[in-house]
Amino acid sequence: QVQLVESGGGLVQAGGSLRLSCAASGRIFSMGAMGWYRQAPGKQRELVARINSGGNTNYTDSVKGRFTISRDNAKNTVYLQMNSLKPEDTAVYYCNAYLLVAGSYILYDYWGQGTQVTVSS
Repeated sequence: QVQLVESGGGLVQAGGSLRLSCAASGRIFSMGAMGWYRQAPGKQRELVARINSGGNTNYTDSVKGRFTISRDNAKNTVYLQMNSLKPEDTAVYYCNAYLLVAGSYILYDYWGQGTQVTVSS
């Protein structure tokens, strides 16, 4: 069974930093694009950052210059380094990955369970 497990969320003061990790486990042959989304109370889920298999990245405007997404293919893991955090970054952060798994011929879309990030003012 393929799973994405996030870690690294928590409570931090404004201006602080957190690093989120998302590890994929199971019979994974390769990873395609991976990303981080977030959902704040009463708001729709939004894309925060995305990295494709070639290492190209894109970010939502509100986090550019503050957040950095990276991946370690050997560990089947994607990271989100979050610096200069603001109260408006408070949300549940979800990991997303397109994975080629055993028994499949195409990449499927997987989601983690979410990790809470709370930034106090």
